[in-house]
Amino acid sequence: MLKNITLSADEALIREARRQAALHNTTLNALFREWLNQYVAQEEAARETALQQYDELMQRLGTRFTGKFTREEMNERR
Repeated sequence: MLKNITLSADEALIREARRQAALHNTTLNALFREWLNQYVAQEEAARETALQQYDELMQRLGTRFTGKFTREEMNERR
């Protein structure tokens, strides 16, 4: 389901964006949806890269965080 949102921009910018969209046989709305998808994908890609870097670091350190420690592990002194 598509959800409407309201954006504000300079009138001349909107006019030029609509003109550019028409040159590519599309609409400003469609271009914005495409941009929004790309923006979200970039964020997901950055998150995936960070997770890969974390995994590589944990492998080099020879450990892996499982998400939970036992009470004994949390209070263990080394």
